[in-house]
Amino acid sequence: MHVLALDCKVISDGLIPIPKTYNPVGGKVLDHSTFKGRAERLLSLSETTVSYVYDYGYSCRQCEEHGKRCAFNSQRNVTFCIRNPHGSRIKIIAATSSVATLVVLLSMVATALYFSLKTRYNEEIHLKVEMFLRTYGTSKPTRYTFSEVKKIARRFKIKVGQGGFGSVYKEELPNGVPVAVKMLESSTGEGEEFINEVATIGLIHHANIVRLLGFCSEGTRRALIYEFMPNDSLEKYIFSDDSNIFEDILVPNKMIDVALGIARGMEYLHQGCNQRILHFDIKPHNILLDFNFNPKISDFGLAKLCARDQSIITLTAARGTMGYIAPELYSRNFGGVSYKSDVYSFGMLVLEMVSGRRNSDPSVDSQNDVYLPEWIYEKVSTGKDLIVTLDMAPEEKEKFRQLAIVGLWCIQWNPKNRPSMTKVVNMLTGRLQNLQMPPKPFISSENHPVV
Repeated sequence: MHVLALDCKVISDGLIPIPKTYNPVGGKVLDHSTFKGRAERLLSLSETTVSYVYDYGYSCRQCEEHGKRCAFNSQRNVTFCIRNPHGSRIKIIAATSSVATLVVLLSMVATALYFSLKTRYNEEIHLKVEMFLRTYGTSKPTRYTFSEVKKIARRFKIKVGQGGFGSVYKEELPNGVPVAVKMLESSTGEGEEFINEVATIGLIHHANIVRLLGFCSEGTRRALIYEFMPNDSLEKYIFSDDSNIFEDILVPNKMIDVALGIARGMEYLHQGCNQRILHFDIKPHNILLDFNFNPKISDFGLAKLCARDQSIITLTAARGTMGYIAPELYSRNFGGVSYKSDVYSFGMLVLEMVSGRRNSDPSVDSQNDVYLPEWIYEKVSTGKDLIVTLDMAPEEKEKFRQLAIVGLWCIQWNPKNRPSMTKVVNMLTGRLQNLQMPPKPFISSENHPVV
């Protein structure tokens, strides 16, 4: 007869299974179960709040001395010990705490590894930029320290724009010359945009290309300092609803001058330098206007250098802005990538100038919108006015028509049918009567020679 403690719990075999690994009589472990069976029992026990361990042959006093609870099996007429439920919870909580600690430690290790790799990546980019600058030379333009740039930009308080690779701020150099400071805060491509800007326009001096006056490169902090263009970009004037702004620049004679200035700047990039410079992002936003509304090409972050006798270049991916990207940059079925890709972008820009409308993606099917080049082609081929809101003299209408025909030649899908920028300059300075009507846009044909 066993004497039970007052809180002794009576449990039948039907409620608590007795593990086969224990001998209920001698308390010895029987090692006859398979690994699979032991694993399944461990898994089933882990799903309960309290794990029971059966210690037969103990009196209730011995159970309590060991911090366990006493239980009585009525069918076997024996007392045995079970773990204290509170003690089990403590172990479970401790185990949970250990898991949480492990998760925190793993998170800390992952974070440290990320910052370590990021630091190493930034160091590699910095080394790449420095190696370029040593090869390039630092006499012109001027190299500034970051503290000097902050003084010039007065801690970047006067923001005047947002470019593709960073913010642009207005200030003055110590000699009073107004400048635009671009901080490459969104620098990508392993410093490629910084190298492109310095390598392409660092030593260029042309009336229709914005001048790079200085730069800064300290670790991940890089800046470019340009001459300041007070009349913003061409985009502001093409798509403005303000009639006064429109008339400032989008009158026929002024439009011809602007288009001609851009064409001459591009001609210089393609033919006038030791190496041919392909811009790959010609669009109204990247055409800046000086005090006299003379256009200057800017933002050479996507530019690429190639030999002047190199007709086709290789690119790993399309680059540029939707609506201005030549079709061969998407698919080589249209031809190879070359300086003619810039000619296509220029053509789209000119068509936007003469229409005052943005071009849209030809792959987008819209019942309400007609693709801009097709709309212009229809107007020109039928002799209709492109802009009916302005009261123009016949000679002024001819200027619009001349610009439209030049733009339509430049956007031919077959690059071979597009004129070079030298021919574009001649087309803009020549007479309308000497221009042939181009084939309908986006239809490649070897039967239509370039004028």
